[in-house]
Amino acid sequence: MSAQGTPNLAARTTKTPQGAWTVTFLLFLFMVVNFADKIVVGLAGVPIMTDMKLSAEQFGLLGSSFFFLFSISAIVVGFIVNKVPTRWVLLTLAVIWAVAQFPMVGTVSFTTLLICRIVLGAGEGPAFSVAAHAIYKWFPDEKRTLPTAILSQGSAFGVILAVPALNWIIVNHSWHYAFGALGIVGLIWVAAWLALGKEGPLEDTEVLAATEPKIPYVQLLTSRTFLGCVIATFGAYWALSLGLTWFTPFIVKGLGFSQSQAGFISILPWVFGATIVILTGWISQVMMARGYTTRISRGVLGSVPLIIGGLILTAMAHVEGAGLQIALLVVGSGLCGAIYVVCPPMLGEFTPASQRGAVIAIYGALYTLSGIIAPSVMGTVIQRAGTMLDGYLTGFTINAAVMIGSGVIGLLLLWPNTEKARLSRGAGPQGTALKGAVSPT
Repeated sequence: MSAQGTPNLAARTTKTPQGAWTVTFLLFLFMVVNFADKIVVGLAGVPIMTDMKLSAEQFGLLGSSFFFLFSISAIVVGFIVNKVPTRWVLLTLAVIWAVAQFPMVGTVSFTTLLICRIVLGAGEGPAFSVAAHAIYKWFPDEKRTLPTAILSQGSAFGVILAVPALNWIIVNHSWHYAFGALGIVGLIWVAAWLALGKEGPLEDTEVLAATEPKIPYVQLLTSRTFLGCVIATFGAYWALSLGLTWFTPFIVKGLGFSQSQAGFISILPWVFGATIVILTGWISQVMMARGYTTRISRGVLGSVPLIIGGLILTAMAHVEGAGLQIALLVVGSGLCGAIYVVCPPMLGEFTPASQRGAVIAIYGALYTLSGIIAPSVMGTVIQRAGTMLDGYLTGFTINAAVMIGSGVIGLLLLWPNTEKARLSRGAGPQGTALKGAVSPT
């Protein structure tokens, strides 16, 4: 798509290389494992708090600890994948995930659990950005939204598939064994990636690093679309991190459901979110094919659901009945998924391929800072509330305000098509090279 919104006919004829969808499926499974690893602490929250005698504030700290090195790791690895093939980086990350799970199989102290979650977070911090960068080596710009949606779907399916299985292990055996099961699954993915994982043929990492014209990072990272992506996704990730840490405890302690019942209820936001993600990816790609600018087909399409979701969440504190409160929480938080689909392709529109890994990683590092803040804020609010249910509802109201604010800012700032034109003009003779780097033909 050109800066003016006219379809790029040369790019339209680009064929998807053979093996692209196999790698996409493997990376989808990569994200399935990633989010199964994330959800296990929240799913086992009540048994962990009971066995280890943790307060709400301590459990909030445990939820936040996953993100302590998340952002730093994402940035460091993002610069590494500018020069190193993603195949080996992804393999290393998956090995770290698996190894970090096994200490929890036996008797474990709170400190050990905390350290293992920090290590796991360091390994998972770069996951989505590296996987997206890897996929973009297989697809040109105008074909990236749908594979990005499939990659993002891994988060939903990681929860949908893992929650019933992990909850069965927790209820019938022990929460310790749930961690061990995840470690084994991680090693299985490592074996599959060693056998089938490949580097995309559309871009040569080493050649691009040596020859492709660069745009100063300060220009890329201060562009309004980059800032809009960070702020909008910050609000979405606030909701996601609360879902990972506090959704199941809310169902059990706040609404009075059993652990077995909560296991099935906990997959509802992810089922709805998965639908939103796939619809967003499909609608975006159809809109682009019909000539809409990426301002509309990506920027507006990703921001508006975030605002609507926040407005829906504000109603939670003003209605009665567990069923209605769960429905509002499911729909409101599920609508956040749209922004994850559109932001990486928007950044890829105007970022040279040899710098894309770092830019997407820095984007991920910044928006996931809400993962440090949100679980702790919720824990503190619950601890200080008059009743536990009031604490949860106040925490979700704060979530709603964050979503609405970030969605409005995203709506104002996301203009990727004009961003590309501005940076191309600023690059002077590099403009043509930039277009070729972002949308290889």
